Amino acid sequence: MHSIHTTVDLTMAESEAALRVALGDQGFGVVSEIDVAANLRAAMGLEREPLKILGACSPKLVVEALQLDPSVALVLPCNVVLTPAGEGTHIAAVDPRELMTDPRFTALATEAAEALVAALGALGGAVSETVA
Repeated sequence: MHSIHTTVDLTMAESEAALRVALGDQGFGVVSEIDVAANLRAAMGLEREPLKILGACSPKLVVEALQLDPSVALVLPCNVVLTPAGEGTHIAAVDPRELMTDPRFTALATEAAEALVAALGALGGAVSETVA
């Protein structure tokens, strides 16, 4: 899957706090969060490395997308995933251009991707866009 990602020299907690601010600066709010490691520990007693999923949503972009096609709700919000990476944190966001391939969404998906690139870039690491 295509992703927009970076690795930063911050702890998971520091990365998450900085990411929430950076997303907010780009018009995104965090509307959901899943602590995968904690959920697996509670449900199955399974221990694994930390993995946190934040659901990022831009109300402006959501309204525009839903006006084009209400079924776009199936791919909302944009997931942003934090995992440990050595002494830092790897942060990866889903690339909205891959999720919304209908030509009607090209401008919106590009705008969302550019905002995610800017948010991740604000954290200080080099941002890449690759197939994961």
